[in-house]
Amino acid sequence: MVSGLLLTLSFPDVHLYYLGFIALVPLIISLDTLTARQAFIAGFTAGFIHFTTLIYWIVPTLCRFGGLHPIPAVAALMLLCLYLSVYPALFAFGLKKLAPPPAWMPLAAACLWTGLEWVRTWMFTGFPWGILGYSQAGNPWVIQIADMTGVLGISFLLVMCSAMTALAWGCLVTNRRTGRSAARRPVFIAAACTCLLLAGTYGYAVYRIADVEKQMVRAPETRLAIIQGNIEQDVKWSLPFRQATIEKYGTLSMEAVPSRPDLIIWPETALPFYYGHDTALSSQVDQYIRQARTRFLIGTPAVDTAHDPVRYYNRVMLLDHLALPRGVYDKTHLVPFGEYVPFQDWLFFIEKLTAEAGNFSRGDTGFVPLPFNNHQTGVLICFEILFPEISRAFVNNGADLLTTVTNDAWFGPTAAAAQHFSIAVLRAVENRRSVARAANTGISGFIDPTGRVSDTTALFADAVIARSMPALTRISFYTRYGDLFTCICVIALGMGFVVKTSEYVKRRYHP
Repeated sequence: MVSGLLLTLSFPDVHLYYLGFIALVPLIISLDTLTARQAFIAGFTAGFIHFTTLIYWIVPTLCRFGGLHPIPAVAALMLLCLYLSVYPALFAFGLKKLAPPPAWMPLAAACLWTGLEWVRTWMFTGFPWGILGYSQAGNPWVIQIADMTGVLGISFLLVMCSAMTALAWGCLVTNRRTGRSAARRPVFIAAACTCLLLAGTYGYAVYRIADVEKQMVRAPETRLAIIQGNIEQDVKWSLPFRQATIEKYGTLSMEAVPSRPDLIIWPETALPFYYGHDTALSSQVDQYIRQARTRFLIGTPAVDTAHDPVRYYNRVMLLDHLALPRGVYDKTHLVPFGEYVPFQDWLFFIEKLTAEAGNFSRGDTGFVPLPFNNHQTGVLICFEILFPEISRAFVNNGADLLTTVTNDAWFGPTAAAAQHFSIAVLRAVENRRSVARAANTGISGFIDPTGRVSDTTALFADAVIARSMPALTRISFYTRYGDLFTCICVIALGMGFVVKTSEYVKRRYHP
């Protein structure tokens, strides 16, 4: 239970990120006196405490916007947390079963945790919210390794530190209880490896920040403006409020014009109608764009009537200064039960969280960056920022900037918005790209390629922010090769279990 609470405290809004280095210590220490079955239960308990306190915001979201009674809303949260808790349970169970020698225990624990987080990233379409590495978004001396290992490499480092601390604590307690000196050499070896890894991480951060800052000075810049309309979700889709929404975004955009932005960015589904399909409302948006005389990146629902049945998309459009479309991206990774109902033929009785925009289809535009001036931006819509492969695909296809647009009004004044924002920090570092984040009700802001955050907005406030951002073009190791480090961890872990199994077979059948 203590490990579960420490894990949550290391994330925003509390954001005591240094707790991430010791969060798993109580859990790992407890494994010494537990059976494998008890270890599974202990890991499950830690996970359940962690996830229920981390993603508690699901309950008010389902109650307010899903129309659920608090009891089924809490039940939905419990079901999701029961699933997520299986991963730390498997971590504790696997570490107990593997029973690595003390010198190898921190490495084995780190590989096991990292492999399980990797599986969680894609299993059942993936729900990587709460990956341990995201807790370090505010720690610039740790996150720089993400351009080599991705966010999972940071998780590896944190778990290795926890395991090393638990190992040292166990050695100390054994000495005090028995009055004899336990074998210290394995502990010293593990401690030396962990300290070497920490020192290497810090040294790499010092070098990499300096190097990237030099690249930023030499790189061409583009001026971006973000419009935070602060439209309440309760009224967003109501017919009488559509006109007011257009006027609000248009007026705020005119405030950004004096700063001469190359691109003005509106959030996800900023337009509560089908742009291009509803001609009267669309023409009013076009008037603001032509008046601003610059390019706009606008989130809007879209409808394609050429297919049977009709298809709906969560879309972002790039419009030039004449309001002519220059690029389109349709959201690829949709939110289950939020933007579509999976297995709808069988789950016909379940409604989406938001029914106004239609049951969205998966986009087929591909991860093609949208061009403006001499730059190209990859666009990640809301939930897609959680999946590193999407941002990697955009950058590998030529994006020199990344933009993420979202509507976090669902979450109200909870920690969800800050947790969501912190994920974008890691995407910036992994790909060494500037990131602009436009959120309907906040948090909006800019992130440079070192992960430094600037010009963030307050929650539930109208805001216009503009900033010149460097556009880097160098491809990072992680962007090019992806989760190679994690694959190595999984292979090493598999080899460890093979060795352990062969030893068991020898003892069982060849005594």
